[in-house]
Amino acid sequence: MSMRSKAVVAMSGGVDSSVAAAALLDQGYEVIGVFLDTGVESGRILNGTPEGSPCPPTAEHVQRIGDRLGIHVDVLERHASFQGIVRAFVDEYVRGRTPNPCVLCNERFKFVHLLEHADEIGAEVLATGHYARALRHDGAASLARGLDRQKDQSYYLFRIGGRVLSRLRLPMGEMTKDRARERARALGLPVLDRPESQDVCFASRFPYVELVRRYHPDALQAGQVCEVGGRVVGEHAGLANYTIGQRHGLGIALGRPMYVAALDPSSNVVTLGEREALLQRRLTAVGSSWQIDPPTGSFRARAQIRYRHEAAWATVTAVDRDHMDVVFDEPQWAITPGQAVVVYDGEIVLGGGWIEAGYDA
Repeated sequence: MSMRSKAVVAMSGGVDSSVAAAALLDQGYEVIGVFLDTGVESGRILNGTPEGSPCPPTAEHVQRIGDRLGIHVDVLERHASFQGIVRAFVDEYVRGRTPNPCVLCNERFKFVHLLEHADEIGAEVLATGHYARALRHDGAASLARGLDRQKDQSYYLFRIGGRVLSRLRLPMGEMTKDRARERARALGLPVLDRPESQDVCFASRFPYVELVRRYHPDALQAGQVCEVGGRVVGEHAGLANYTIGQRHGLGIALGRPMYVAALDPSSNVVTLGEREALLQRRLTAVGSSWQIDPPTGSFRARAQIRYRHEAAWATVTAVDRDHMDVVFDEPQWAITPGQAVVVYDGEIVLGGGWIEAGYDA
């Protein structure tokens, strides 16, 4: 670079975002750290902190990392905005679905405020510590899996738009986690003793059932637990205590392994089944979001139905701009309404949507 371009880096206080900031410095950028104060670290998302709950990184901790790197860190208080992410998370549980707030947070919170701040201070580049790659070819940007497949987080980023992707740098996508720790150690960053961050940043501090209770006090109503076929085998204490595929914590012994196969908020019934009952070949999804020109008709791709799922071959049909139908070559286990299905062409993210339902056909 002939002139030092500015780059804003979202910094959470952990290894990954700290090393990402260091990588941008190595590339010659003028780096400005951004700590998004969500209210989680202060307990303000619930106006109270559960006793004994772990403490996430604070603004002061992130600023110490900035001091070590020799960069300025801007602290942006965004409590009210983050409340919308928490509320959407809770509302999904009340509907009998299993939400993925990290996808929604990236789309509606993190990158919105990061881009806004970058524009305010004249920064050309955005960066985060996600393990994914933002590739560029002939002036076009694409999103791809990180090289460390055990840490790949491209699944969480499928809804970010082209305006963000065109300016995004993801240096961790080229690293392994072990290499990131080595780099943090070499830089003397005060992050190595911090535990791995939770997939849901507020889940360790505020158990999600407690969040449901606070926002929807009438939602945790007792109801029937049935086997597939309709036989009543017990009672539950609220639909939000369960998710599709759950085996432990059911409180019901039937002499064989049983899993949550379905949640019906209209009847307030939890249905259990054996493992085979959760194998399905087809799903429908809504809220389609594409990294490519919106496709029409059917095409072959690999589809991933949750973060730790191994993407599987399927025929994807774009029903319209909002809906898609995915038929897998082989049945997939625990297709879960509320989770995202993300579609890949090799390493490249094509797009995805929110799972509405799974089917046997």
